[in-house]
Amino acid sequence: MSDETRTINVTILDKEYQVKCLASEVDALRRSASYLDQKMREMRDKASVIGLERIAVMASLNIANDLLKQVSKTKRLVSGTAQQVTDLSTKLDQAISRIRPAVETGPESKPG
Repeated sequence: MSDETRTINVTILDKEYQVKCLASEVDALRRSASYLDQKMREMRDKASVIGLERIAVMASLNIANDLLKQVSKTKRLVSGTAQQVTDLSTKLDQAISRIRPAVETGPESKPG
């Protein structure tokens, strides 16, 4: 896809905005605008927040909070996975060290 700059129109809380972005990012920008519109509508309707600026700030705070929770969750998962990989690597090393002497000496000769 081309990386030329495009100007697209997005609608957030019934107000249209022109936004420039790379052509390769148009779909992501549209999804982001739709998500922001949804969050701002929720804030306006559920929290009785009045004023576009206050709605935007409150929605932004909620989105930032959600993002930080996800980042924290991802870090915990990555840390846990890294520990599991370390544990498995240790077990593999131990197993290899147990079978290595048998492999290096070859099959035992059986009395005939």
